Amino acid sequence: MMNTVERTDYVLESRCCGTQFPDGNWELECPKGDGAALIFARYAKKQLEVRDDLPGLYKYADWLPICRILEGSGAPITYKSEGLSKELGLSNLYVTFNGYWPEKGAMMQTGTFKECEAFSVCARCNENHGKVMVVASAGNTARAFARVCSENHIPLLICIPEDCIDALWSSEPLAPCVKVVATAKGSDYFDAIHLSNLVCELDEFYPEGGAKNVARRDGMGTTVLSAVTTIGRIPDYYFQAVGSGTGAIAAWEANQRFIEDGRYGSNWMKLMVSQNHPFTLMYDAWKAGSRDLLPLEAEEARQQVGVILAKVLSNRKPPYSLKGGLYDALVATGGDMFAVTNEEAVDAADLFKRTEGIDIEPAAGVAVASLRQAVACGQVERDAVIMLNITGGGIGRFKAEHKLYYKSPDYVFPLHAEPAAIKETVAGLFK
Repeated sequence: MMNTVERTDYVLESRCCGTQFPDGNWELECPKGDGAALIFARYAKKQLEVRDDLPGLYKYADWLPICRILEGSGAPITYKSEGLSKELGLSNLYVTFNGYWPEKGAMMQTGTFKECEAFSVCARCNENHGKVMVVASAGNTARAFARVCSENHIPLLICIPEDCIDALWSSEPLAPCVKVVATAKGSDYFDAIHLSNLVCELDEFYPEGGAKNVARRDGMGTTVLSAVTTIGRIPDYYFQAVGSGTGAIAAWEANQRFIEDGRYGSNWMKLMVSQNHPFTLMYDAWKAGSRDLLPLEAEEARQQVGVILAKVLSNRKPPYSLKGGLYDALVATGGDMFAVTNEEAVDAADLFKRTEGIDIEPAAGVAVASLRQAVACGQVERDAVIMLNITGGGIGRFKAEHKLYYKSPDYVFPLHAEPAAIKETVAGLFK
């Protein structure tokens, strides 16, 4: 169910030219056509008021580009670690948990912080009435948007690699307004993105926008809003595993807003982000000191994606190089990148469950492993205030406690399907 609220007061700004402009209708880039830069939301309210009168994620409405409230959202929760911090010898480790952990008040029914994106994006003002939103995903984003759009009767097309289809589960059958198309086995996230781009050439479909959508980034940024308002200050370090880097960009942007807020400090959190070896596209560029991603053949990339445990960390075209992207965020904050093997990720996830008491997703295991690496090599001070973003957890428990429904693809396309055939098939799904 949707409830209309007063639209948040904000303007959009280009990270490249500084042009400010209103959010007229699903703006995804600067009207000057500078596609090499992200746009940024500047909110009129400089000091964040946590709105306890609003449900779930929407308590952070001051810094979300929204005009309505959707029921059913959960918010990130932040707590001071005892078990993991003792294991690692850290005195100020804070966990920001996104997922299902009722005892902690974490009630994200799809188990990941992608719900923060979906509940923010779907609450943004949108004049695309009668059209179908298109989302490309390697799994978690698909599951989150499927839930939100199904429950709120928002037409949605999900494009996903067939190898990731097992991630598309829900606790209730999906409504007919949600359709799923897949790229054939052996494909990856980039192939799903390519499919979504073809579909969006049709008039009756429009792109959700990915990293370009300010509502997606600011929804993800609520992890930092949770951490800072709980801790009472901006952390010194921020740890997260990344596939596109959008969550880390969102953290950097939230950090900027808190500096302008003035009540929580003036420091930049050092972004400490990680990838799952051997798919380390951004890590390789960063360690080479390159703003541009290094060359990687499509077939080699698909093979690497086939190896990694954390499939969600597999974007071949991430927003790394563009203005306002991950490279800029790392430089601005003095951050660093880490590479984590499958074995390290599994071991770290086991450590987290043993010390903190809840299962976590492979990507979150990558983040925990990167924190272990940083501690072992002295990259973080033992008494530093550290935010560990657990981007997904409690899924094992949720699955054990609920009956699940799995969504099969409505159509599977071969890797080199003809664009005209793709468009005709997809258009027919919504007739």
